[in-house]
Amino acid sequence: MKIVTDRGCDLSAEQLEGLDITFAPMRLTLDGITYNSGVDITPEAFYDLLDQTESFPTTSQATAGDFAAIYRELAAEDPDIFSLHISGGLSGTLDSAQGGAEMVPEARVKFWDTKWLSCGEGWQVEMAARMLLAGFDFDQVTDRLKELREATVSMFTLDTLKYLIHGGRISHLKGLLASLLHLRPVITVDHATGKYVPLGQERTMKRAVQRMADLIAKVYPRGSALRIQIMHGKNPAMVDLLRETLAGMFNCQWMPTMAVAPVLGAHTGGTVIGVAAAPVHLFDVSK
Repeated sequence: MKIVTDRGCDLSAEQLEGLDITFAPMRLTLDGITYNSGVDITPEAFYDLLDQTESFPTTSQATAGDFAAIYRELAAEDPDIFSLHISGGLSGTLDSAQGGAEMVPEARVKFWDTKWLSCGEGWQVEMAARMLLAGFDFDQVTDRLKELREATVSMFTLDTLKYLIHGGRISHLKGLLASLLHLRPVITVDHATGKYVPLGQERTMKRAVQRMADLIAKVYPRGSALRIQIMHGKNPAMVDLLRETLAGMFNCQWMPTMAVAPVLGAHTGGTVIGVAAAPVHLFDVSK
């Protein structure tokens, strides 16, 4: 079975090692130039460009035609395809994937809404690929993905709301009020709707980072063995602070720190910092 995902998914080279995963394109346009996120522009280059312009980037999801081309090519080798995607509450990518599959009758495509993005999405994609490689059947894979989807705690904060407001990801009114009050929101994705919801707000980034750690501790007791992955735009100081804070609270199995994909960072800016956490045992692929 072939695995397909999208560029809203953040996976490190270490996590991808030995896995055969196909990424559907997601594009962004900045200052009149269109880039294929993660292909012809790196996160580092993107955040540098963002620092140098007053313009706002725009993004576009993969089209049904993009998916049809991917499914057609993969089906020539294996008609069974598992397509896992960014939360349907945040993007129409899953709809495009389903439309693309209708154009390729020779492909037997099964779909999965991860209800997450970035590393939260990436973990489900990685687990699906590893479990299928290890010989688990499809039902076993989806049972584990359901468990992981619900067990993952993931959230982010950022120093400015202007990119979220411009991209229409939050209410203009709420965003304006928070900006006037100089608040740093802590935001997650609601498991039921797949949309952004606020978990709280703080007056400084340091306090917002501490709030994220405390919110994880409300779900998993201090000392719990957790797989943890930190992601950010261009905010190494807050990465260091968050890592130090979490290390003092949990038994951490650290995954590589990720630079947030450009197509996601277009809606947050470079100050974004986030974290994903879930129990270590959920990542066991031994039978």
